Amino acid sequence: MDTILPPELVAAARKVIEANRAAGRRIAVAESCTGGLVCGALTEIPGSSDVLEGGFVTYSNEAKTDMLKVSTDVLETFGAVSIAVAWTMAQNAVSKTQADVAVAITGIAGPDGGTEKKPVGTVVFARAEKGADPNHIVADSKLFENNGRGGIRLQAALVALELLMPGAPEPDAAE
Repeated sequence: MDTILPPELVAAARKVIEANRAAGRRIAVAESCTGGLVCGALTEIPGSSDVLEGGFVTYSNEAKTDMLKVSTDVLETFGAVSIAVAWTMAQNAVSKTQADVAVAITGIAGPDGGTEKKPVGTVVFARAEKGADPNHIVADSKLFENNGRGGIRLQAALVALELLMPGAPEPDAAE
């Protein structure tokens, strides 16, 4: 296959497209630290347009506020890398598209930007589904090995793709 992306990322994207096509589900993605990598992988798959509704790359806090209606109060209180922000991103990616499910990714890919509480490699994921109880938060924070910016972004994209699989287990809602 003609691609510049890592083979394991394209293989995971192919599984997501095929499984969601079989389930009759449309998907969306809201990305921050992955910068469109998840959508890029999904669009590597021919015919993905019948499954992928769209994606939002909201790298700055302003973009999160403007495009996905993350409140400035939430950003100031919890920070961009938080369950609250990821959950809002995922919820609004579903509500602003025709998607049945959306995954949001926000994190610190490095090499700078980490803190003691949120070191480089901290990535938060959330999954929202159309018609689900918005008070039932489906989100989790992970700390990936700091194997470089590209390595963290790849690990985050692979987790996001796994969360888009029909029947994917729910991540923990503890932060």
